[in-house]
Amino acid sequence: MSKDLYEVLGVEKTATDDEIKKAFRRRARQLHPDVNKADDAEEQFKELNEAYDVLSDPAKRAQYDRFGTIPGSAGGNAPYVDLDDLFGGFGSMGDIFSSFFGGGQGGVRMRREGRDMGVGLRLTLEEVAAGVKKEIVYDRLAPCPECGGSGLGPDGKETTCPDCHGQGRVVTVQRTFLGDMQTASTCPRCNGTGTIVTDPCPECEGQGRVPDRQRITVEVPVGIRDGQQLRLSGFGEAGMQGASAGDLIVTCRIVAHDYFKRDGDNLHTRVSISMVQAALGAEVEVDGIFEGEKVTVVIPEGCQSEQVVRTRGYGMPRFKSEARGDLFTHVNVVIPKKLSKRERELLEALAEEMGEGYTEERTPFQKIKDAFN
Repeated sequence: MSKDLYEVLGVEKTATDDEIKKAFRRRARQLHPDVNKADDAEEQFKELNEAYDVLSDPAKRAQYDRFGTIPGSAGGNAPYVDLDDLFGGFGSMGDIFSSFFGGGQGGVRMRREGRDMGVGLRLTLEEVAAGVKKEIVYDRLAPCPECGGSGLGPDGKETTCPDCHGQGRVVTVQRTFLGDMQTASTCPRCNGTGTIVTDPCPECEGQGRVPDRQRITVEVPVGIRDGQQLRLSGFGEAGMQGASAGDLIVTCRIVAHDYFKRDGDNLHTRVSISMVQAALGAEVEVDGIFEGEKVTVVIPEGCQSEQVVRTRGYGMPRFKSEARGDLFTHVNVVIPKKLSKRERELLEALAEEMGEGYTEERTPFQKIKDAFN
């Protein structure tokens, strides 16, 4: 972006967060493609949204103020590293403004209550084991800060719609050769709400809600499963003129781990041991799921390759419990490809002791190697 971001939003460099939000909403109402009929309306709105993406984020704004550039500041939802997807709500700020401009028009009854929204939150296995707090950034229709969500201006009030008498629907009668035909449709004056607002709030245009960028901290409980959901009451879409808001539904998505594989509350891992350890038995140390945790795995005598050794109580913490699952270690027995002269002599002696045959012929290269060993 070559233009000055503050100039795009129409604010000074000393603007507060609230001033930036208000400026963005004011400019977005002017530039959104639903109301701006210019040929480059989409580009103008995209440029505005990109500027807001930067200046509404304290870290990105500080970086921009210092260096004048924002690495990786492409549009869309790129800044939201914790945000996976939105469902039941909106996919972008542009979608929110489309709903803000078009809600209730075209004979469609306007919904007063806010809808549920959802986000997908990506977590590591270590975060799930220990529990974590995550900040989520998402766009929604939020209660208007100017009118407190009422939709009323300083001298405004809410009255019953005189056209539909509070019913939200009007009945029209059409005379035909078959007789009078009655049809009911959404009241065009109140958009089906049954009420009208006199002297509406100029910030939200009487809706009681405005497009906004929400930042909340989610506390992820220990041991949560992949796909499990957390419901945050009232953090979905705000309702019209003080009506109840929807909820934010957070779907936990656990990324694949390089070392562990989760199976319910149990963990699976792999370890390589020598053939001597496999034959005699051994104790080997592996990493646990917690930072700095070490687990001693007891390898039984005569362990075979791909045998699974169970260590109780070292798996994942159980959800809403102090107990833990188990750790299952898959053993890989490594056969050496090269032996020293002494190692070969010991193995040959063992083979003779056990009455097992082996290849006694040595190549010239092997004999030279033995001489050096």
